[in-house]
Amino acid sequence: MDHSVRKCLLAINCGSSSIKYAVYEIEQSLQQLFNGEIDGIGNSNAEFRLTKQKEVQKPITIAPKTHEEAAEWLVKWLEKESEFIDIKAIGHRIVQGMQHNQPEKITDDLLKYLRSISAYDPEHLPAELKLIEVFKKHYPKVDQVACFDTAFHNDMPKIAKMLPIPLEYRKKGLKRYGFHGLSYAYIMQTFRNLEGIEKANGKIIIAHLGSGASLAAIKNGKSVDTSMGFTPASGLTMSTRSGDLDPGVAWYLQKFEKLSPNAFNHLINHESGLLGISGTTGDMTRLLQLQKNDENAAAAVEFFCYQCIKWIGAFTAILGGLDTLIFSGGIGEHAPEIRERICEKLKFLGLELDQSKNINNDRIISKEETKISVRVIKTNEEIMIAQSTCSTLNYTIKN
Repeated sequence: MDHSVRKCLLAINCGSSSIKYAVYEIEQSLQQLFNGEIDGIGNSNAEFRLTKQKEVQKPITIAPKTHEEAAEWLVKWLEKESEFIDIKAIGHRIVQGMQHNQPEKITDDLLKYLRSISAYDPEHLPAELKLIEVFKKHYPKVDQVACFDTAFHNDMPKIAKMLPIPLEYRKKGLKRYGFHGLSYAYIMQTFRNLEGIEKANGKIIIAHLGSGASLAAIKNGKSVDTSMGFTPASGLTMSTRSGDLDPGVAWYLQKFEKLSPNAFNHLINHESGLLGISGTTGDMTRLLQLQKNDENAAAAVEFFCYQCIKWIGAFTAILGGLDTLIFSGGIGEHAPEIRERICEKLKFLGLELDQSKNINNDRIISKEETKISVRVIKTNEEIMIAQSTCSTLNYTIKN
């Protein structure tokens, strides 16, 4: 690699226990130099992963107790690369933005506002704000941009955003926001590039299935509904998040099991979902390995597929039909058995998989003669962060 100094953009994607990062050279187009992840933050066996020039490097075991410590470690590592990297801009995925629905340059006023709404998403916002502060400390003259994960769903119909609670609370911003917006935006951009505007304006359901999972119904290129609502813990059952839950369960657990609000929040975000059902793991790859000899693991896999089928059926009704089903996310991209089990129950819609293409994780996995196209599209939230950051700071970049 040429070690001359390069003007670069750093994209930061903060998860509940991870930080994904990517560094792009800012030229005529965004050229990714390397990317990776710090995973397992808070655990003694957390790992720093790096992929450079499409080569996966050997992971480094580190032990950051917090996102702040992980960010400090990342900055020190980046400084070692400083002989050829000049960070000119930093873009952040911000999960919840409330009324902020476009990428924005981060100012003191925006930070103050985001701190004021941290209670709306305690699993993500506080850590994301810590990361902004760490990078501001080390790169005080570098512009930072907030890219809001809720923005993609901003144009959902009012009825899809509504929560059936008293008006006094809805006036305070309690509504269905939807999340995974950067992922959905990238997938739609990719689909549009592959198939053109006409097909991209059709009736589309995207299943973003990973440790965090959601689905979105899209028509004329716009989100009309999505499974996640007020917080990322709602909707489809996930790795450790409950998904939708009878409110009476919250009342029961707090009244009779004496769970505090904080303990309940931890329960539904970190101890529920596939982990809660299986009792062993929330990792789908591991559950698929265990299911033959472990009935609880089998139940977790079956429940996940059942929930996906319900959401796809509901969204097909909302859309008035279905032209394209797109799978994405770690499970959606790499678990042929999950895709097959979901699609098997949707044959009545006129959908049928090509078994060989599905097993091979091909780009199109449906049979040619079926009326509904089923696709696999690898998501890339970091490139959307980078593109949005360039647009906000008026950098001329060709997508």
